[in-house]
Amino acid sequence: MVSVELKAGVKITMNGFQHLLKPLQIKSMELNNRLVIPPMTTMLANPDNSVSEANLAYVRRLAGSGAALMIGEVSAVHPQGIEGPGMLGAYDDRFIPGLSRLAEEVHRQGPKVMAQIFHVGRESLFQLQRGTAVGPSALPGIFKLMPRELSWEEIQDIVRCFGRAALRVKKAGFDGVELHAAHGYLMMQFLSEISNHREDEYGGDFRQRTRFILEVIREVRQQVGADFPVSLRISAEEYVEGGYRVDDTMDIVGLLAEAGIDMLNVSFGTQSTPGGMVCPSIDCQPGFNVHLAARIKTVTSIPVIAVGRFTRLSQAEAVLARGEADLIAFGRQHLADPKFFWNTMEGREEDSIECLACNQGCLDRLYRGESIRCAINPVTGQELIHPDRAAGEKRRVLIVGAGPAGLTAAHQAALLGHRVVLAEQEMECGGQLRMASRAPYKEAYSRWIDRLAEKTKRAGVQIRLGKRADIHFVKEQAAEVIIIAAGASSLKPDIPGIDYPHVASAWQVLAGEVELTDHTLIVGGGLVGMETADYLHDRGVSNVIVAEAGPRSPVKKSNGHGYMLHRRLREAAYLLCLDTRVVEILPTSVLLETTGQIERVTPVRQVVIAIGSASCRDLAMDLDREKIPYQLIGDAYRPRGIMEAVDEGARAAWGIK
Repeated sequence: MVSVELKAGVKITMNGFQHLLKPLQIKSMELNNRLVIPPMTTMLANPDNSVSEANLAYVRRLAGSGAALMIGEVSAVHPQGIEGPGMLGAYDDRFIPGLSRLAEEVHRQGPKVMAQIFHVGRESLFQLQRGTAVGPSALPGIFKLMPRELSWEEIQDIVRCFGRAALRVKKAGFDGVELHAAHGYLMMQFLSEISNHREDEYGGDFRQRTRFILEVIREVRQQVGADFPVSLRISAEEYVEGGYRVDDTMDIVGLLAEAGIDMLNVSFGTQSTPGGMVCPSIDCQPGFNVHLAARIKTVTSIPVIAVGRFTRLSQAEAVLARGEADLIAFGRQHLADPKFFWNTMEGREEDSIECLACNQGCLDRLYRGESIRCAINPVTGQELIHPDRAAGEKRRVLIVGAGPAGLTAAHQAALLGHRVVLAEQEMECGGQLRMASRAPYKEAYSRWIDRLAEKTKRAGVQIRLGKRADIHFVKEQAAEVIIIAAGASSLKPDIPGIDYPHVASAWQVLAGEVELTDHTLIVGGGLVGMETADYLHDRGVSNVIVAEAGPRSPVKKSNGHGYMLHRRLREAAYLLCLDTRVVEILPTSVLLETTGQIERVTPVRQVVIAIGSASCRDLAMDLDREKIPYQLIGDAYRPRGIMEAVDEGARAAWGIK
């Protein structure tokens, strides 16, 4: 077996990862493996777009992951190119000191680091509302607001801005620079016929529309010199109706290389791609879009990076072994568990936490203008407030409920040295998430709970399953800190006929407690109702109606999982009835009211209730009566998602005094 040294004093046997651990030279940059941390926006920058202490703490943790190359988050080349507050800037020399600190922080951990630079163009609500958004043409994008068309002179200025920004990151000590020509930003806006209707030399057919990109590349190359690596992130296929295809992209790869590109970071899609699939959901298999990188690789000799929801090194090794790419980018997996590489290399892959591709902390928050988090790793984006040493005073802690909030609180508290008892009335951990994980494509949720529970046990937590924590049990524990994470229970609506034997809750269906049958009506079209319908479809149930009282579906098609749910249920010929209320449940039928009209639906052999949950607060009320202090977290406080449960669990533990 061949051994390699990946960091000082640590030698790892290759163990079947010969391709992944093979070095690669790109101009002046030497990489000791083929693992890449791709650029991920964090919104952690200072209000003036300079590097913050939060930025430095974030990269410090990720850069020690074992990846050979870290491509830093995007930095704007022009003040009008900033997507919003909290993003980094590279449009002025005043940013060089902060960028230099960023590069030094990454180098201190071992990897090489490239800076990604871009101009947002029209796809910024921040710029659109200020009246400063620009584009190749005056055409609205995803926000439906009109940008201003760039003049010829402004285009020349932006080209020069890219060159000056690239030179700044070189002066700051980065090992290379990447140009962002993907995901619907300005460089891609010039490339796409959907956003570029210009009639001058920057418009025309697909090859003509590459002019702006080629001019930027040449300007950057002139500024940084011949030996400084320049990468281009490109969406190989637009994935919108009327958009360009991978065959078009293959036709210009030679032009890109000739202009000065040393590496291609092959992504896909744009801001307008249905379902927001630029950041794919758990419905997509790891490496689902590698075929795009493979196609690009057939027409070029420069290194190609493949992306696409990778979670395990074995997936990357297989792609490299087939020759479909030269490097593999693991983005959100690094947010979920930056130790996954070392765990695998050291034969402990089972210790790693797998990214759930839920997009709650790494994408949805950014759309709301908030900084990056990870739904299942509370440290991500909170490195500055995460305690970096054991608690000075060790406390006796009782936590009630072993769902996501309770498990996280117990694990984090134990890591800080507290003595923790975790009581769960069921015979397994996970709470409602255990049932939710039985929906199609969500098996990873169950694996996450299992691994978190195992980590919690190893941290020294006493987990007591099958133990209902009443007021007497709480008093017996004599805990100094009590955290209630008892979760929530399914709501039972006041509908005539609700107690018929053919009526069940969605949790009972997902738990396999009821016999499935055709002609099922699901009451509630939220995520639980839609995933229950998906579960029925996966098991061959036909003639299913989902009745939603609201005027539109609570499950948005704008996110990947929601889009795929709607598509699968449409293909199954399931009916989603909006503005529809269940008036009465009868033995073989149901009365529905839609916009004031009553209709009898028959036959209906099964009714499934999925209208939401109510917090479990019986114990909390008992503690209130006894004037015993406690903290409510997760669904016990208010039913929400994994993101909130994990965050509140961690903060409860970190705040123990």
